[in-house]
Amino acid sequence: MSKIPVYFMPGLAASSSIFERIHLDESVFEMCLLEWEIPLPKESLSDYALRITKNIKHPNPVLVGVSFGGILVQEMAKHIEARKVIIISSVRSNLEFPRRMKIGKTTKAYKLIPMQLLLNVEKLAKFSFGEKINKRIKLYEKFLSVRDLYYLQWAVESVILWDRNEVDQNVIHIHGDQDDVFPIKYIKSCIVVKGGTHVMIINKYKWLNENLPSIILEE
Repeated sequence: MSKIPVYFMPGLAASSSIFERIHLDESVFEMCLLEWEIPLPKESLSDYALRITKNIKHPNPVLVGVSFGGILVQEMAKHIEARKVIIISSVRSNLEFPRRMKIGKTTKAYKLIPMQLLLNVEKLAKFSFGEKINKRIKLYEKFLSVRDLYYLQWAVESVILWDRNEVDQNVIHIHGDQDDVFPIKYIKSCIVVKGGTHVMIINKYKWLNENLPSIILEE
């Protein structure tokens, strides 16, 4: 029996090291880690997703994405056949955005975000992972590896302007009830992780290790 390839995409500006505590049975699954690449000039999210799919070396993989990575893997699934798409701490459509993000799109306030300041890891950590991170800055220095100004501008705009307004019911959504980036009150339906925050890929890894295998294998 061949192993099931599972490709993991990290969140905005994060490296694949956020998955270092995720362990799947090596006799059943093959874990493959994807990384962010610098976008090409004026590259659309769809074209970027197509380019990232070139790093997938297996047919019919499982795609797992965290936060913005969850948005990206949904776009990737438009270009390749995927066995399953699983998103963690993310959204399945722009209808699940919190009000501040919807207002940001309407007013174009996201263009006023001082991206240069986000090159500072503390501010980038708060932007990517939420406000409650003061005691964990050293940890996030390790995980936030993409500090390219153009990437940050492109990524923020790609999230805010994401045009998917219908939920794909085939996408499996895992979400924490304490997520402060995408509050659960805006989420339509998901597998709820009690006490899970926007960084539960790091601090709820035991739950994920226990439950991801069955979620992947479930028909």
